[in-house]
This record gives sequence, C-alpha cells and structure tokens, in this order.
Amino acid sequence: MAHLRLLLSHSRYHPHPHRLLPLFRFSTSNSGDPPPPTIKPVSYAPKPQAPPEEASSPDARSASPGWQDSPPRRFEQQPPNPPRQFTRQEVRFVKDAGPAIAPVSYPSRVAPLPEDRPAEDGAGEGVNEQDLRGEAERIEMNAERSRRSIFGVPVEEETVPYPSLIPVAKRPQKVAIDLVDALREIKTSANEKKRNFTETVEAHVMLGVDPRRGDQMVRGAITLPHGTGKTVRVAVFAEGPAAEEARAAGADVVGGDELIEEIRKGGGKLSFDKCIATPMFMPRLSKVARILGPRGLMPNPKLGSVTNDVSGAVKAAKSGRVDFKIDKTAIVHVGLGKINFSEESLRENIGAFVNALLLAKPVGLKKTSKYVGYVKKFTLSSTMGPGFPVTIPSLSAAADDYSKAHVS
Repeated sequence: MAHLRLLLSHSRYHPHPHRLLPLFRFSTSNSGDPPPPTIKPVSYAPKPQAPPEEASSPDARSASPGWQDSPPRRFEQQPPNPPRQFTRQEVRFVKDAGPAIAPVSYPSRVAPLPEDRPAEDGAGEGVNEQDLRGEAERIEMNAERSRRSIFGVPVEEETVPYPSLIPVAKRPQKVAIDLVDALREIKTSANEKKRNFTETVEAHVMLGVDPRRGDQMVRGAITLPHGTGKTVRVAVFAEGPAAEEARAAGADVVGGDELIEEIRKGGGKLSFDKCIATPMFMPRLSKVARILGPRGLMPNPKLGSVTNDVSGAVKAAKSGRVDFKIDKTAIVHVGLGKINFSEESLRENIGAFVNALLLAKPVGLKKTSKYVGYVKKFTLSSTMGPGFPVTIPSLSAAADDYSKAHVS
C-alpha cells in the first residue's frame, strides 16, 4: 500500500510514464522478497567497581585492574604543568625567561720556553752523531744538484736571485725650446747616427679638438715654399684637352677609363703618389674608391684635387703640396722637409704649415684664443730621431713672418 501511494504521488509531479518505471520495478521487486531478519539486542556484564574506602588509598588504586584506564577525578591532585617554552621573539620581552648561563673560565695555555723544558739525559754532553751525519748528507745532495753534467761536461746551475719589485722610473718631461734650437738639435742627432737614407723632418701637433664631432674636423692643404724634398708622382684622370694640359704641366700618369680599369685589376699596386681628377670623372672613380680611399689618394674638392685647372693643380703637387688631417687621437702628423735643408728653409716651411693650421681652425671651437686651447703641443723630430717640443711663441713668430712675406 505504501508503494502504491509513492507511485501515485510521483506520477502527480512527473506525468511522463517512462520515469515511473524504475519505481515500479523497485516496488515489484521488493514485494516478493522475504522480510529482513530481526535484530536482537546484545548486553554486556557491568564493570566491577571497588568500594569507596579502597579506591581512596593509592595502594588500592594500583591494585585495581582498571585504575590506569579510568580518567582522573577532579578532587585528585594534578601534576604541576611544565614551564612554558618561549619563542626567541617572546624571550626579549620576558625577564629571566632564558636559562641561566654560569661563567666558565679555562686555564690559559702557555707554550713552554726552551729554558723551561726539562733537560734530556745526555743533552749537555754532546750532539747526536746521527743528526750530524744526516745534515752532512743533505749538504752533499744539494751540492750534487748544483753540479750537473751533460754528456760528461760539468754544468753549474745559475743561482737565480729572489724576485723583487723594481720601481718604475718616470722619464723626465722635456722642456719646450725655441724653434731654431729644436731644428739644430734635430740636425745634430741625425748627423751623429749615419743613416742609409735622408731623414724627413716631421711635425706632430696635438690639438684641443674632438675628432668625433663633425664640426671640429681639422684638415687642409698647403704648398710649402721650399717643397718637401722628395719626388712626387702625379696621376691625372682626364680626357681631351684637360689630359693634354696635364701632360704639358708634367703629370706622370694621365688617363681615363683605361687608367681606372688598370687600378682596379692591378691588385693594389699603384705607380703614383698624388691623384687629380676633373669633376666629370668623380662618378667613375667610385669603382676604385676602396683602393684609393684608405691610402689617402682619393681626389677631394676641399683639398683642391678635383678641379678643371689641371695644369695648376699638377704644378702645385709637384712643387711640394702637403695634405694634413687629424687622426682619431686629435693629432696631426705631417712631413715638412728633409734633414739636409737649411735651418731658414725649414723654418719657412714650418711657418707655412702653422699658418695653414690656423686657417683650418674649426669655427665651433669655443673658449680658445689664437693658439691657447687649440694647439696644445707641437713636437719636431726626424724620421728615426727623438722628438723636441717647441714653444708656441716661436711658432707664432714663424707663422707671422710667412704670412707677411707670402700672403697679400
């Protein structure tokens, strides 16, 4: 009857018949099963308890079998609680919480001195012979090591001294001297050492500019009054009438496209020291720019090597035209003549170079006067000789003399 009521209540909320099938099966399956077995209660015998007077005594409690399992009563005295263990953070705020540490002192240990040691038996009578024999053998072995023999020839080893630090001796800086005195010193040092060639008088100028900045680049060209003292081979890239003018002016090599192909296929071998070109040949020279550029032979309009006046450029190059440019360390290196020139000729060449160096001074260089701040150091030397610093006033006098005599 109960199953039927369950089916009816379920069908009221779930009208679909297929959802009632599980319940119907459950009800039909349970209807034919036998009833479950009845559960019988189980009872255990009560635990025996000791009388009150016996349980109060400690002997009686220890004798009873269940005393240890029974919980302690309230009226019985509980054992004292152990002391609380404080953490390291809590110990800082609790007085006398940590364990008391008693000071411990240890006896000082002192090494016994030789006079405090007990004397050995027979120590004062003499030295042990075995120790003497061992010392003698050691000395003989060291002597044998120092006397080696190679193929029967005795060779003594060199005693190497113990390494020691050698203080670095700084070279005293040379004092700047007058230009004429510097030229005399250069000639004297060159004549003392005979060379197989004629040395060149070189100038090395340290400038106060920044070569990384484009507005402080120093470069230029100057025709020395007395030349450089060496033969200059000039090549001219020109065609037609310009080529004829170059040959008449004394150019060593004159050509056009055939000269460019010869340089490109020559494997880096060049038969000239200066290059001059007409403006129409500049686009064609891009084929050999990688060969001429690193050697400083590429024609440049700023240096006057790209011009339509070919004859004048060839004569200037033959007469001693010098190009100069600062390097990465802001230093200009240039040759101003040979050592066999007279002192006056060398002075005029140096004056012309200093005048051109002043004309090439960058406009954007601030906080400098004519020389101070721009020319830091000027040194003259021969090709293989020592350098001699030159005073700025003597250079200024040479440049003024040249400008008065040659510049209108």
